[in-house]
Amino acid sequence: MKKITMILAIIAVSATLGMAKTSDPIIIKPVDGDMTPIIIKILDDVDTKDIQLVFEKGVYRFLPDYALGKYLEITNHGNGYKRIIFNFNKFRSVSIEGNGSEFIFHGQAMPFLFEDCESIKVSDLVIDWDIPFTFLGEVVAVNEEEGWRDIKPLKDGFSWEIRNGQLEFPNIDGFSYSYPGSTLAFDATEKRPVHGAWDIDSKPRWVEKLPNANLRFHERLKHYPPIGSLLSSKGDREHDRYAPAFDFKTSSNIYLDGIVIHHALGMGFLFERSENIRLINSGIYLRVGTNRVISTTADATHFCNCKGSILIENCRFENMLDDGTNVHGTYVEVDEVIDNSTLRTKLMHFEQRGFEFAAPGDEVWFIIQPSPQRSETAVISKVKFINDEFIEISFDSQLPAGLKSGDILENKTWNPEFTMRGSTIRNHRARNVVLKTPLKTVIEDNYFSSMMSSIFFRGETFFWFESGAVNDVLIQNNTFEYSAYSGSEHSVLNITPRLGSAFDQSITYDRNISFVNNTIRTFGNRIVNADRVDGLTIKNNKIIKTYGVPELYPGTPLIELTNCQNTVIQGNSYEGDCETAIKTDEQSKLTLFVKNNKDFN
Repeated sequence: MKKITMILAIIAVSATLGMAKTSDPIIIKPVDGDMTPIIIKILDDVDTKDIQLVFEKGVYRFLPDYALGKYLEITNHGNGYKRIIFNFNKFRSVSIEGNGSEFIFHGQAMPFLFEDCESIKVSDLVIDWDIPFTFLGEVVAVNEEEGWRDIKPLKDGFSWEIRNGQLEFPNIDGFSYSYPGSTLAFDATEKRPVHGAWDIDSKPRWVEKLPNANLRFHERLKHYPPIGSLLSSKGDREHDRYAPAFDFKTSSNIYLDGIVIHHALGMGFLFERSENIRLINSGIYLRVGTNRVISTTADATHFCNCKGSILIENCRFENMLDDGTNVHGTYVEVDEVIDNSTLRTKLMHFEQRGFEFAAPGDEVWFIIQPSPQRSETAVISKVKFINDEFIEISFDSQLPAGLKSGDILENKTWNPEFTMRGSTIRNHRARNVVLKTPLKTVIEDNYFSSMMSSIFFRGETFFWFESGAVNDVLIQNNTFEYSAYSGSEHSVLNITPRLGSAFDQSITYDRNISFVNNTIRTFGNRIVNADRVDGLTIKNNKIIKTYGVPELYPGTPLIELTNCQNTVIQGNSYEGDCETAIKTDEQSKLTLFVKNNKDFN
């Protein structure tokens, strides 16, 4: 009966398409069973460059069986063959009106892919999975001496099994992670990482099913989770980022309003080499009443080599397993200088493979060791992609003198202005906001609570190779509450470039960061940590030390400066106990201005 219903639905939609003009919306109604074939047919049959889909309010279920198969290179995810439900790669403009509908996905599915679109509008949708790609259980016993922990696994809504002495999950459609992998302990009441939590890369020697149905993980850990906590795992790093819920590639004028994501097999919203983006009134968070603790298995939002204007406003991001947002470019390393206007470059991180670093007409900065600062520029005349790792780039002018293997390039053209306001980010792993764009950045009127640093600046020519240095940042009127509670040491505002050993570690990297009129309520004293900043202003902030949980790193200063220049610390107030308010090295002290701070020792 379900098959007949689906066939009739496809016929009805086909008839509508036959009568539709370019501007006519396509009305879609929910049917029992798998909606994927219906969507695939709709997108195949439309022969215009503009499409408008209107979903009548309801619950729509999508299976990957008949989804479009395609090999994709997705930055900060695992490249590979993906099953795509909504594939928008032939349209100039796309409009999707969800009317509050719920889209429930199953298995390894990629919900939305937009490629080369000039206008995108998506509104009023809820995204979820029927079964999450995570394992969750309560820690009921720990024996550090013998090296095991007992877990009472959650079964309702989760899928897993013990096979050959190992935990396999999610055990869906033939796919499972072969070991727990990335694992983190959550507070069972607050549904956030436990105080002092450490990331665990779990690979037990074996997993034993006990007579009481609990699971004993035989594994020696450096940091054991507390009894009573909920321990969540998301699998091995090579496979645990299948795809984002929304992936936008080389697209522009993107408007997203009223979208809620409860789960995704990677990031929530990923933007690659796209421009002019507005994400408003949207969220990534758990359903009310759910027994889950994880929403997306990676960042809520991520912007890689974008340009134009980016706005995140009135949004709520919670319970992700990585950052609230990360805005960055990409460094590529010079592999070989071929001639005086041509070189071969290399994409350095395995999750950058295949990324479109640049195109003809783009302007790039050359960064020549040992200085990490941007130097000369040139415009690209030709790009030849040799494979997913190496790119041959030719320029319309001669290369800078002294450029050599190991130096790096940064795309100057593809950097955005970024604004985040009126948003809440909390209860998740990692940082609230990671910023790496040289253009104007404003972070204002937000509520932040983060396991790690709330605001994090880290351009790096090492490991991730994410550019770059900031030049104009205003962080104002935000509330920071219960921040930096990871087991490893962090600060509320953390500015710390990570550069390879061939770079001079004392040269200024970031510039012109203002941290003003913010309220910080947290248990620890490490509020600002700044390394290699020129022009840092810390002004009129209200810092209140809270009590009730252990201070993880006692004796740390409120503000610590290393290799900084032109720092202003003025008009701030502090309530609490602190041995040292400001700690600086000799270089930072030379141009430091301190005035009218209340109760700073």
